[in-house]
Amino acid sequence: MLNKVPEVTLYFWIIKILCTTVGETAADFLNDNLGLGLTNTTWVMSAVLAVVLVFQFRLRQYVPGVYWLAVVLISIVGTLITDNLTDNFGISLVITTVVFSVVLAATFAVWYASEKTLSIHTIYTTRREGFYWLAVLFTFALGTAAGDLTAERFSVGYWQSAVLFAGLIAAVYVAHVRFALNAVLAFWLAYILTRPLGASIGDYLSQPVSDGGRGLGTTVTSAIFLLTIAGVVVFLTVTKRDRIELLPDERAVHDVPRLARVLVVANKTAASPALVEAVRTRAAVGPAEYVMLLPNPAHLAFDRISSDVHEGEELLSEALPVLERAAGTEIEGRVAMSPNAYDDIVTELETSSYSEIILETVPTHVSHWLHVDLPERIAHLGYPLTTVAATH
Repeated sequence: MLNKVPEVTLYFWIIKILCTTVGETAADFLNDNLGLGLTNTTWVMSAVLAVVLVFQFRLRQYVPGVYWLAVVLISIVGTLITDNLTDNFGISLVITTVVFSVVLAATFAVWYASEKTLSIHTIYTTRREGFYWLAVLFTFALGTAAGDLTAERFSVGYWQSAVLFAGLIAAVYVAHVRFALNAVLAFWLAYILTRPLGASIGDYLSQPVSDGGRGLGTTVTSAIFLLTIAGVVVFLTVTKRDRIELLPDERAVHDVPRLARVLVVANKTAASPALVEAVRTRAAVGPAEYVMLLPNPAHLAFDRISSDVHEGEELLSEALPVLERAAGTEIEGRVAMSPNAYDDIVTELETSSYSEIILETVPTHVSHWLHVDLPERIAHLGYPLTTVAATH
């Protein structure tokens, strides 16, 4: 799997601000103009977002159209979440701003504890992508609350709020360039601040003149910004200017080794006769090196990482002698700390060179993450794949 998010370029920030503006105006349009009501609009847009995210998670690399459609929809849903809490439940903007700040901080803390990085340049596993989109959702919800609090509760005004948040983004940029502010921290601070900036711009353009806006209305404002987003996304799709390219040493990881190197994966199973036969059949084709990977068989909630691999090591010690006889050579073996087979395989492919994969899984196994069949997902990684169902 290649990186699933775009490079941070000027195009990234342009579309991001446009998306946040659409999140504000489109939510108002669906709620008021179409008469769906706040609650129904939230359910409908959440369902659409879920569908788009399924497609996004199934992709192997960044695809501009799908990625930015997900951002537009998540900006709308984030806005609606805050609006529901404020309008339907009567929770003040001060409280929602504080709560979403805490929730976002907790998301970053768990993400970092799990992955040891918050960089968007390393979104190439399912778990990291999950953390990424969760953080994006909360940045939109927080940005909506903070923007509304500034513009309405503190009576700053729409265009004044836009200038304020643009100034804060500029300050983050200067701190990064001139005072060596950490790049990852600078990115996420700017990302959060673009939400109230875009919301303020959207409100300024769409709200009536009597309320301090320009009176374009939510329909016209949403249409203008959506068309602009579509134009930039088409441009990026054609030119590929926002693709994160692998460094030369990273590209080497994907090169096919001169001696065939086979990754043998036993997911939630031991080395059954079917896997032994698959290795024996592969050995008859020609010489190869073999590495056996065993996702952590322990039952770990939410696919969390655990250093307790005792159960897996026992299975590995039983499986290796049998497989080595079938392969006619020694086999290197290791147990992953994560129980998520797909993420474990992707990580292994990112760190070592392989020419093919042999995957053993239980006959009816369906990955609980998005309920996507594991062999099908592995096949999309582009490596020759032999799949066997465990037999006993």
